[in-house]
Amino acid sequence: MSHNQATTDVAPEPVDTLLLDVVRDCGASRGLLYVLPKDGDALWLVALTGTPREMAVPWTRVGLADAVPVADAVRAGRLVWVGDMEEMARRYPRTSLVLPYAFGLAASPLTARNSVVGGLVLLWPAAHPARLSGAEQAVIDAGCRRLGRLLHDTGARDSLRPPGTPRILPHPSRARAVPAAGGEATAFIARLPGGACALDDAGRFTFVTPEAAQLLGADADALLGALPWEALPWMDVAEIEDHYRAAVVSERPTTFRAVRPPDTPLAFALYPDASGMSVRITRGDPRDELSPGSAISSAGIAGPVGPAAGGPSRAGFLYHLMHLAATLTEAVGVQDVVDQAADQLMPALGATAMAVNAPREGRLRILGHRGYDAELMERFDNLPLTTDTPVVRVMESGSPQFFAGFDELRQSYPGAVRLDDKVSWAFLPLIASGRAVGSLVLAYDRAQHFAPPERAALMALAGLVGQALERGRLYDTQFAVAHQLQAALLPRHLPSLPGLRVTARYQPAGHGVEVGGDFYDLIRLTDSTVAAAIGDVQGHDIDAAALMGQVRTAVHGHAAAGASPGDVLGRTNRLLVDLDAGRFASCLYVHLDLARQAACLSSAGHPPAVLRHADGRTDVLRAPPGLLLGIESEADYAAVEFPLHPGCVLVLYTDGLVERPGVDLDDAVAALAELVARTDPADPDALADTLIRHASDCADDLALLILHVTASDGSGT
Repeated sequence: MSHNQATTDVAPEPVDTLLLDVVRDCGASRGLLYVLPKDGDALWLVALTGTPREMAVPWTRVGLADAVPVADAVRAGRLVWVGDMEEMARRYPRTSLVLPYAFGLAASPLTARNSVVGGLVLLWPAAHPARLSGAEQAVIDAGCRRLGRLLHDTGARDSLRPPGTPRILPHPSRARAVPAAGGEATAFIARLPGGACALDDAGRFTFVTPEAAQLLGADADALLGALPWEALPWMDVAEIEDHYRAAVVSERPTTFRAVRPPDTPLAFALYPDASGMSVRITRGDPRDELSPGSAISSAGIAGPVGPAAGGPSRAGFLYHLMHLAATLTEAVGVQDVVDQAADQLMPALGATAMAVNAPREGRLRILGHRGYDAELMERFDNLPLTTDTPVVRVMESGSPQFFAGFDELRQSYPGAVRLDDKVSWAFLPLIASGRAVGSLVLAYDRAQHFAPPERAALMALAGLVGQALERGRLYDTQFAVAHQLQAALLPRHLPSLPGLRVTARYQPAGHGVEVGGDFYDLIRLTDSTVAAAIGDVQGHDIDAAALMGQVRTAVHGHAAAGASPGDVLGRTNRLLVDLDAGRFASCLYVHLDLARQAACLSSAGHPPAVLRHADGRTDVLRAPPGLLLGIESEADYAAVEFPLHPGCVLVLYTDGLVERPGVDLDDAVAALAELVARTDPADPDALADTLIRHASDCADDLALLILHVTASDGSGT
């Protein structure tokens, strides 16, 4: 099976036409169209306008959990707008690091029939106002609806297949260009000092005057259709390409100076728009004293230039290296490292398959793969480390191995058997803390010669992956320990009681290895009475978890001893004050008497319970507010009683279920009550799943306890 990147069987023309219409009508300079496969966990770039392919490669796959604008837009189901560089750096540091240029960006989900089918990204030049206008937003909304319906109604996501590269479309403004008469244009350009050339929106020469070719030291015919840093090795420098990228993204004029070897100083002026770029080249001032093979901008940034080599250009390699580094800093866990490495390395290097391996208990374990058939990977997974294979040998030696063809591979490993259609391979050790922690296999459908500069580049990239892999393994270990501890502090089983159906959920925060302080408990008191408690200890660490265990034990003990709801909280509060832990806790305690059909609540600064009546009405049960536990030893906790008839559902929860940045807590609780009212209460498990999905983007851990009062002769589960 090929790697999971996907495109659609939708005819390009309708999708492309709609994309170009949106870009044109809202005045954007760039547009990127993403598709979300059904049940997929990532967005795939299928078409874009006016952007060099190399700049788009790192953004070909965007995981739904990635901290990038289009992923946020799809997760939240709304448009995301980033108006300037400062906002981008603050909200999306990874994107800002790789694209440190001035531009505006809008990202919006593509939906149809309550289903997300993709995402749209639009870019504007730096001159765009800090906010979208109403007219622009209306165009975007309408265009997204049309694109969403087209992708959905044509069944695109039901016919996904491994793609080629994303389609590059010309910006719609190119169709509006008015050509000048040939003689007039030639005469006009000839009268200008220096040379002139033009680049299309992919960065390739489309026009070169004889004077420009002479200044660049190349034949004009050889330049046409080529990228500058490919046709002119001395231009393969990160600073020069960075000036080009800055001009492309911001659409601002850019100037810089460079020295053509051996000693010809040149000055470049770039004039971009959405359709391409006009370039003026003049002789620079010899007094600039730049060394041969260097470049300097008007801001004074200088750096060395080296010859171009096989594989990506040096500037292109640095771009991909920076993107990979920025991506891997956000990776958590081994699988995340594998996914991010595959997303970035394979398209950037032209590889069609990848596998990440590590030693474990004397055997080779495949941690993840992309582009390889699963059955083939099973043959290699769990092999003894004594097996003579390049994957094992590079881990033992710490040295890479490169094979341009299968014959080379078999010369080194006579027992090798060809099992797929791959042509060339790179086997790279993954080094961290001075030792090999695994190996990386890259396979290619086309022959690769692996020149020395390319080998060095691959080793540098593998070094980043190795360090991230070591961090990922440590994270996975800490995560497992933290959440095993969390689970051990919560009830293993909830007691059953006739006439009451109960379900509980605990969901850790969606990030980090922090241990939460949320807890719940259900205490059977008699055959017809039961106590329910839910709470949240301040903090997300081992101390918070330990204190949570003490608070839960105290509540359980006082409840079992027959204390009233107010006394349970009062005594637990005094314990917390005496412990002097420097932490506070919220708690909601409920005494349920099924025979009397009543519930008595007492609260220590906890969010209110929600009660759903048998007829579907909901009430927010607000007990008299009490101080958080652990603040004042003499605090009192009042109680209030509510009727609890058969058919009622009582929902207890911690703040992680409802709290959202910028949302008033009362409004959030009211929205929760409406959701409970709309949900069938017959199955508490299904209700719990619905409420958890409602809070899928929460940044805090959460606990949930649902109690469904059935007929008095029912049975608990």
